[in-house]
Amino acid sequence: MKFSNLYTKGWLLGLTLATATFSSCKKDGNPNNLPEIDASNYAGKIDGFSSSDEVYPKNLVAYWSFDGTKNEIKSATAPTSTSNDTFIPSGVKGQALSLNAGYLYYGTQFNAVKTAALKSFTLSEWVQISNNGSKKTMLFQIARPGLFNGSFDFILETNANPATNTDYIQIHPYFTTLGGGRQDNINNFGATNLSPKIGANKWVHFVITYDGTSGIFDIWANAIKVGNYPSRGTGNNVFNSFEPSEIIMGGVYNLIPGKSVSTDTSFGAMTGSIDEVRLYNTPLPQAYISALYNLGLAGK
Repeated sequence: MKFSNLYTKGWLLGLTLATATFSSCKKDGNPNNLPEIDASNYAGKIDGFSSSDEVYPKNLVAYWSFDGTKNEIKSATAPTSTSNDTFIPSGVKGQALSLNAGYLYYGTQFNAVKTAALKSFTLSEWVQISNNGSKKTMLFQIARPGLFNGSFDFILETNANPATNTDYIQIHPYFTTLGGGRQDNINNFGATNLSPKIGANKWVHFVITYDGTSGIFDIWANAIKVGNYPSRGTGNNVFNSFEPSEIIMGGVYNLIPGKSVSTDTSFGAMTGSIDEVRLYNTPLPQAYISALYNLGLAGK
């Protein structure tokens, strides 16, 4: 059968158009012309970071690594006095500091915790601790000379349960307000009642965040939010870092010779270990708290 030239040309034109149309419908794997990703740039990283040191470095205002030194790293401030402390090799990241009814006392005004410098904050630290059934433990205090309560008191109520209870630790931080009152959060009331497992050889990552704009005061344990009363108000109820101030870890003034300020005996010097204490001048978002936790688990 013969076909006219006109028919043949029309058929070829239609085939060409159909082929072009089909080709134009193929999916473009990079429609926005994004740059190529080199997988090697992410090798060995956790949550996008190679080290805890990469998490919010510009807002890190004080840091204790306890890797062979008790000095605060950023200011090179040495403790004024210490008691019953020793370095141990099995820290979260390098060495850690073990306390046996001990404490660290820094009788220095840190610029990082002056009133104008610390309106919001995050405190992150790794801790090994057990309940004791008798005395509270002050993990970290921005202390006010001559006063029992500090501007910020990170308290573990290790007195609330016996040492055999490794399923629950009562976490009870406080801060002093601009108006002179006290605000707190705690993990033992309400529906959640969350707590990490604890023990003398079990590292737990504790984080306290405070947002001076919203008044939100949160408790985190192993990257899980566990506080029951985060909304602490604004106005005269906001946190205030009073001056002068000092820093105490593992104790209170009444446990330091020559520094007693009251007859309160509710606290005992800390028995346990601490590592990687970081103070930021901003409330870290949850993703970065999780990153610090995951990096710590990996020794980074």
